[in-house]
Amino acid sequence: MLSQEEMKRAAGEYAAQLIKPGFVTGIGTGSTVYYFIHALAGRVKEGLDIKATVTSKQSATLAQELGIIITDLNNIDNIDITVDGADEVDNKLQLIKGGGGALLQEKMVAAASHRLVIIADDKKVVNRLGKFPLPVEVIPYGWKQTRKHIAGLNCTKIVLREKESIPFITDHGHYILDCHFEEIEDPRQLSIQLNSIPGVVENGLFINMASEIIIGKPDGSIHTISK
Repeated sequence: MLSQEEMKRAAGEYAAQLIKPGFVTGIGTGSTVYYFIHALAGRVKEGLDIKATVTSKQSATLAQELGIIITDLNNIDNIDITVDGADEVDNKLQLIKGGGGALLQEKMVAAASHRLVIIADDKKVVNRLGKFPLPVEVIPYGWKQTRKHIAGLNCTKIVLREKESIPFITDHGHYILDCHFEEIEDPRQLSIQLNSIPGVVENGLFINMASEIIIGKPDGSIHTISK
């Protein structure tokens, strides 16, 4: 039986084979995408010619270190395929993302993509979203007021994300509130409600954005869910 890391590697390496010559490729962020970047870099070294854009400084640094040339999203009209991870996925291809803190750029890149492929290990698959705290990116100014409004949406607990005992800062200078909803009955409605709150930049619910989920299984197989 594969470990969780081995399942992540299997999903990442499988996804790297989906990238075709000439593709404009979106590269996501996270522990599973780490393996995708390494596998993709191996194909680039073998001669695969692509353009790539990334969803975080972290992914940009790794990709460039491995020889993948990165292009700014502003210089791209459309993205053929984006490969990204997720913190939770369900069988309706709904996602919670943002555990790594890059949800804003992840959603922007996903929205520009013809195809969004999510790679995950078997442990990320759930029947209903919500067990993983939902990341909500907020501006620092007045964030406690923003938190109060979010709490009014039946959120049981809200935690300001920290790193080394100080607020975690996103690539764009924002805070992240990790919001515990336990079970999210209507992800689309919750997403609309969150984004209507002044001070909220974006939330980690990705609704009707994923084209396909690639899941690494403990027995070494790959399971896919697609539209």
